[in-house]
Amino acid sequence: MEIRRATTVTELTAAQHLFDHPVRPEWAERFLTTAGHHLFLAYEDGADGGDVPVGFVSGVETVHPDKGTEMFLYELGVGEPYRRRGIGRALVLRLAGLARERGCYGMWVGVDTGNDVALAAYRSAGGKDDGTCTVMTWDFT
Repeated sequence: MEIRRATTVTELTAAQHLFDHPVRPEWAERFLTTAGHHLFLAYEDGADGGDVPVGFVSGVETVHPDKGTEMFLYELGVGEPYRRRGIGRALVLRLAGLARERGCYGMWVGVDTGNDVALAAYRSAGGKDDGTCTVMTWDFT
C-alpha cells in the first residue's frame, strides 16, 4: 500500500467510488486549491499492474484566535474489500503527521456511535473518546 497526497481533480475522480457521492469537478478543484484543505489517497497494486485507489482521508485546518490551529479529520473512507487491513489507520496516522508538521495542537473527528469500523480505525491510530461531544447540524440544502 502507498499513501499519496491528492493534487488533481483527475485523482479524485478516479477515487470517486470511495466517496458518498460522485465527485463534482468544480468542488474538487475548490477543495484542492483552498489553503488548509488536505486529502490523502491510499493505493494498492491492481490486477493490471496499475495503482487502484482503496481509501482516503480528508482534513481541514481550523484556526481560532485563542486556540491556534487544529486539524479536523473531515472524512475517512476505505473500500469494503480493503477494510480491517490497517489502511484506515495508516491514513489517519498520515493526516496526524501532517497536522504535527503544520503546527496543529491536536486533531479531532466526529463519529457516529454505531460506526464500529471507523471507531476501531481511530482507536488503533491513537484516538481517544473524550466522552464530551454531541454533534449539532444545520441543513442548508
